Amino acid sequence: TGIMLGFKVSVLLFAVCSLSKCSGRFANSCNYPPAQWCDSQDIAAQCGVLEQCMKFNVTKPNAAPVNVSLYYESLCPGCRQFLVLQLVPTFIMLQDIMGIDLVPYGNAQEKDDQGKYIFTCQHGEDECLGNMIETCLLSMLGIDAFPVIFCMESGVDVLKAAQPCLGVYFPDTKWDSVMNCVKGDEGNKLMHQNAVKTNALKPPHEYVPWITVNGEHTEALQDKAMASLFNLVCSLYKGDKPPACGQGLKKKPNSYCMN
Repeated sequence: TGIMLGFKVSVLLFAVCSLSKCSGRFANSCNYPPAQWCDSQDIAAQCGVLEQCMKFNVTKPNAAPVNVSLYYESLCPGCRQFLVLQLVPTFIMLQDIMGIDLVPYGNAQEKDDQGKYIFTCQHGEDECLGNMIETCLLSMLGIDAFPVIFCMESGVDVLKAAQPCLGVYFPDTKWDSVMNCVKGDEGNKLMHQNAVKTNALKPPHEYVPWITVNGEHTEALQDKAMASLFNLVCSLYKGDKPPACGQGLKKKPNSYCMN
């Protein structure tokens, strides 16, 4: 997607800029915008980033990414554990070969009350609020919402962490704009979309976290993802493996919230 591409380009430019220190020497001798620095060896050499571009191109994706979807709920201990200890760390290391889709809804239930949806959540009203906040953040920020949600889910209190976490990563984004979504028709419609997406799962979800890989769920894939999502993504990627795949993340204890 365009959001994913923009995120990757930003990461590359940050890395190139950090490694080259963005000195005036490069700016004076380089007549190309940063997005074109790695387009050819000549341009990279002229802009003083040949070594960095060569390293980047070695790990440039040459096959379809492995897409991981997480169906979860904001206060489920097992969901929080998987998101914080496996999903986000894996994405940070393998973002060039991996896509993520977060669907905050989980074992919730909905009913249609004259065109407005009423939600009941497994862990109470606070979880419904957490689900809604994260849904609105995803709608507003796209992939950039991931670090905010990671910050929330890794906090002692998910709800109390929400506003400070947003402030850390996006100080210019007003909390009121998030809450307008949460309390308004937009949030209600977005959560209904999450409900439809979750209820359409085949096979139907029996617990959360519920993980699909490239749109597929099997118990074998679930077990491998819970044991080491990092190793699973590396093993399933059909292109040249990035250097990070030579490493791994340790197996974490599993925990579920039953439907």
